[in-house]
Amino acid sequence: MRTTHTGPREWDAEVYDKVSQPQLEWSRGVLARLPLSGDETVLDAGCGSGSVTAALLDRLPRGRVIAVDGSASMVRMARRRLGTRADVRHVDLLEIRLEVQVDAVFSNAVFHWIADHDRLFAGLNALLRPGGRLVAQCGGEGNVASLAQAIAVVSAEKQFKPHFDSMPRPWNFASPERTEERLRGAGFTAVSCWLEPKPVHPERPLEYLATATLGPHLDRLPEELREPFVDRVATELVSPIVLDYVRLNIDAVKP
Repeated sequence: MRTTHTGPREWDAEVYDKVSQPQLEWSRGVLARLPLSGDETVLDAGCGSGSVTAALLDRLPRGRVIAVDGSASMVRMARRRLGTRADVRHVDLLEIRLEVQVDAVFSNAVFHWIADHDRLFAGLNALLRPGGRLVAQCGGEGNVASLAQAIAVVSAEKQFKPHFDSMPRPWNFASPERTEERLRGAGFTAVSCWLEPKPVHPERPLEYLATATLGPHLDRLPEELREPFVDRVATELVSPIVLDYVRLNIDAVKP
């Protein structure tokens, strides 16, 4: 599968909100790495359904959050959840422009959905004021390797194969070394990136797979093949399903 940017995909925000407890738990550690006084303006780059944004807002009693996401469904849910507490916008992260420079960019479980990290980091750097911080976490090198193998096996089967022959690679799981290089190339300093294993035992494995991981594959299948595809991937993973997540942590400063 080749890698290319085709724009943000649409999500089922209602289901994602129910099954995304692992992503919510990861976000707590990412938020803890972001130093805040409480009066800053922060960009939540990929706010999803808004549950993590709510935790970010708790740390900014006198501040402002601009929360953006490329999925219209996610934006609608985030707006319902957050009301007037946050400025929630429907924006592609590779196209984002703001009327102000922000004090920090925060992102959780998003960057691996974007193929062009050079363009992403350059754009985020432009949004930050001097001294502003980028603190993020996403899927990194080796992330869900067993799932990727299961998908490769199932997608090669006769009933599914024609739908995946020209499919771009849906994920960009970068190494810490390559990410640090890209961040410096985008103008960041004090760059630090590292990997962290985070295995997940999804409580609702079929729902989780269909919503949190297999969405780009299901988008390419006719309705009658989507459930069979999820079932086959789950069978290939073997019960009880454990997803071998590896998170890429990113800390950087705009000089």
